[in-house]
Parts: sequence; C-alpha cells; structure tokens
Amino acid sequence: MTDTKPGTVGELRASGYKVRRVKEEMRKNLIEKMRKGEELFPGIIGYENTVIPQLENAVLSGQDLILLGERGQAKSRLIRSLANLLDDEVPAMAGCEINDNPYSPICRACQDRVATMGDDVEITWIGRERRYGEKLATPDITIADLIGEVDPIKVAEGRYLSDELTIHYGLIPRTNRGIFCINELPDLVERIQVGLLNILEERDVQIRGYLVRMPLDIFVVASANPEDYTNRGRIITPLKDRCGSEIRTHYPKTSETEIAIMEQERSIFTDEDIKLSVPGYMKEIIAELTALARRSPDVNQRSGVSVRVSITNYENLVSNSVRRSIKLGEEFAAPRVSDLPYILASTGGKVELESMDEGREEQIIEKLIQTAVLNIFNKYFNVQYFDDLVAQFERGVSFEVSEMMRIDEYMEIVGKSDSLAEAVRKLSADENPATVTSAVEFVLEGLHLNRKLNKDKVAGKSQYRGHHAFL
Repeated sequence: MTDTKPGTVGELRASGYKVRRVKEEMRKNLIEKMRKGEELFPGIIGYENTVIPQLENAVLSGQDLILLGERGQAKSRLIRSLANLLDDEVPAMAGCEINDNPYSPICRACQDRVATMGDDVEITWIGRERRYGEKLATPDITIADLIGEVDPIKVAEGRYLSDELTIHYGLIPRTNRGIFCINELPDLVERIQVGLLNILEERDVQIRGYLVRMPLDIFVVASANPEDYTNRGRIITPLKDRCGSEIRTHYPKTSETEIAIMEQERSIFTDEDIKLSVPGYMKEIIAELTALARRSPDVNQRSGVSVRVSITNYENLVSNSVRRSIKLGEEFAAPRVSDLPYILASTGGKVELESMDEGREEQIIEKLIQTAVLNIFNKYFNVQYFDDLVAQFERGVSFEVSEMMRIDEYMEIVGKSDSLAEAVRKLSADENPATVTSAVEFVLEGLHLNRKLNKDKVAGKSQYRGHHAFL
C-alpha cells in the first residue's frame, strides 16, 4: 500500500481494493508464507511435525478451533501468533466501533452514514494489532462483556430502548474482521457459552429483549485444559460442534527440545561482567528433572508439569552460580550440583503433588533431583571407568565440596586424581575454569548416587569418602 491510501469509500472502490473475509485473508497469507518458506509461528519449538501442521490445515479449511492441552504448552503464544496471518492493515469505516467493512457495513450507525453520504463516507486503516481480541474466561463474565449491553447514557440522550444505536458493543463485536480468542473456555459458564452459539452461528443475540442481528466476520479460537472438563466446567457439545478443529498440544518430546525452550525463554541480562558458562550436563539435569516429574506417581499428572518449571529452574540455577561469583569476587561462573537445592523454590510452586503431607513436597522434589543427576551421569559415564578413583577413596582419600568453595580449591582436588582429571577434561569443553567445579561435583555426586561413595553433609559442606575408609 502506498502512502496515499484511499480516504473515502469512493476512493477505495475506485482503487480496485478487494475486501476479503478474515478467514480468506488468513488463508491467502498462510499460503504465501508457506510458498516463501517463512517461519509461521516464531518462537514455537517442538510442534513442527505435530501441532503446526494441524493449525495450518485448520486455517486452510477456514475452521474455528480449540487448542486443548495442559498448562505451559504454549497455547496462548500459538494463538497470538495467528495474528501474523492477518494483513498489515485493512480499511474500515472511520469511527466505527466494530471495524465495519466499507463496502458492506453491518452496524446501524454506519449504514445510516452510507445512506446519507454515499461514497463520501470516510474510512480509516487499522493494523493487525487492533484486529486481535482476547479474553480470559472466568465465571463472572457476562453476555454484556462479550456481546454488548444497552447503554443507559444513550437512552438518557433520548433514544428508544429498541433502537440498535443504544447498544454498547462487547469484546466480540469490537473484534469484527479479526481474531477473537477465549482462554480457558471451560471456565465460561454454560449459559454464556450458549450466547456464543447464537452470535457465532445464528448471527443474532438478544440484548435486554431486543434482537440484534450481527453477521460478524470473525475467526474464533479458544484454549482449554483437559482437567477443566471434570474439575471446573466443560465446553457444551453444540459449541464444540461448531469449532472445526480441536488440536491437542503437548509437552516437549525430547530433552533437546526442552533445553532449546529453556535457552530461548530464560531471562538474560546484558549488564553482567561475570563470564558465565552452563555445562551441557547441567542443562540436561534440569530437563530430566521435568521429564521425571511428568511421569512421577507423586505428581498430579492431570494438572501437568509446565515447561515453565524447566525455565525457572534453569534461571535459578544460573542465578545462584552468579551470586556465588559475586560474593567470592570471581570472574567466572558455572552452575554446580551443589546449586541444585535452590531450584526447590521454583519447582515447588509449579508442581502439584498427590500427597499434601507437610514436608513431603521437599522430599519428593529432592528425590527427583537425585534421580535426574543419576540418569544424566550414567548417560555420560560407565561407573566402572572410575574404579581407580573409587579405590583411592577406599584407601582413605576424601574430598570436600560446597556451594561457596572457590575455583582454585577444586583445582587442587583435580590434581589429586588422574581419573578425576581425565573426567573433568572430558566434561569441561570450554576455557571457563568454573566449569571444572561443575565437573568435579557432577562426578563425585554421580559416584555417590551409584553407591560407590559415601556422602556426609556437615556445616554446609559435602564430604565424599569411601565406604570402608574409616572402618
């Protein structure tokens, strides 16, 4: 579109501009993006071969849809990304509350203006951000919020209640010619869902006894959690019937996907002068912890274990390593196994347990952390690789580590064992010396969890020793 865009209905008509219905517009733009190989849903990871093809089919079919999935599965982000399929801007009747089509207005005010002024009626150009509406469903939502209500001020001005001009439009009409999203649809009480049936299918609704016909041009998408169907509410069958596709979202299917999401979504600050490095195995431990929680019988699987658990755990793990470096005055930072207790704060609030016994939550999470460390350690090493190191411990060698130990103290530990030094070289792939501390703790904790070493906790420190060292 040039800078000299048409300013009236007549100029728009003379320009040859074609107004498409919103579903036609989205379909056309989707096809163009697919042919150009453009990214359709930026920032969405792990849905390339599952959810996204179904979304594409729904748009190509012109179907309204429901995204069904547990919390933390990027449903809201996916829905908001659909706005990228709208045109950059489209013409609408100037001053219209519901973005009326200049060629075929549906509200009485615009119809009256066209009847009076004809092609001289002014138009405006609205961007895609004004064509996306969203509402979180709650039990207190009314038809007035979504559809509209008689405006008492307009009645006081002298209009009759039966006059359509007395209506104050709700969210859905104000998103005419755009995308309207209802998050957590089952939380919408059933009588309000019935109201949606009328406005979206039959195209009429009664407001204070006055029948208003609204042939809205709208793409409707809703999100829902399967748990809601039994615990808080349900989607009425006629409404589900009118939504063309119900698409099931899911959690990351691989550790690599979970880690990619963690890396993309975690908070990053550019004002730090500390050189941070996060070893791959520490990221894998965080991802493995979430995967274990999603399978654990101690965790309520109906409510799900959000990807936000991985993201916030990763953030806290990194933050504690930075905090240590600040307090010790060190230039380098890397997360260690001894930092893992600090993710209890970010896990506990997001994981719903089956048992509500006091103190049980922390025990369950600590057990999940230990299992995650063990699984990742056994992925990297065969425990027999450390027979020489274990033999050293049995002869009386012991190592102490702690969250606040300095890097140079870990260097001394590595110098006392060739097999430990070799393992550290294998794990520490970069030039950040703080990764040595991570590698040492990872190896010692892995041997302890494989029952090759004893571990004693004293005054904030962990001492690793052989089983028979003090017998």
